[in-house]
Amino acid sequence: MDVMQVPRIAGALLFLPSPYVDERGFFCRTFDRAVVAAAGLDPDAFEQDSISRSVKGVVRGMHVRSGAGEAKLVRCSSGAVLDVVVDLRPDSPTYRNTEYFDLTGENQITVYVPAGCAHGFQALTDPADVSYRIDRAHDPREDVSIAFDDPGLGIEWPLPVTLMSERDKAAPSLAEASRRLT
Repeated sequence: MDVMQVPRIAGALLFLPSPYVDERGFFCRTFDRAVVAAAGLDPDAFEQDSISRSVKGVVRGMHVRSGAGEAKLVRCSSGAVLDVVVDLRPDSPTYRNTEYFDLTGENQITVYVPAGCAHGFQALTDPADVSYRIDRAHDPREDVSIAFDDPGLGIEWPLPVTLMSERDKAAPSLAEASRRLT
């Protein structure tokens, strides 16, 4: 498994596995404690694993947590998504930068999203399963959503948005959400 820094988002990493493919399908290591540690992350820091299943066109996000924030490892385990990370850390050298990642069940790439960065994705297939490894227990009082179509974010979603949660539909602007983060 190789690790690559994401130049446009300070502290973000891509974990690039090497799936073994044969006539049966493939086998792939998606988490390796030694590789994570060598990349400068504490493998024991992750407290929760979650998975979401979405139908084509669904947008989940943009989400960030207030307080200490939340770092996470994100991977599309089946299907395909366009994954988006926006750096919302005012002291970061990449503040307000956006980066896009094509995550698929075929490539099994994992994105490390640093705390303080907003994250979301759009499902490109029906279905698309996304796995998360999160470094803090969930506290709904710290949840901050940002309107997925806020012009300040300028995210270019590849498909028409078919479904969203009520929370995401009602998400405030980037300016309003930023006040909750400071």
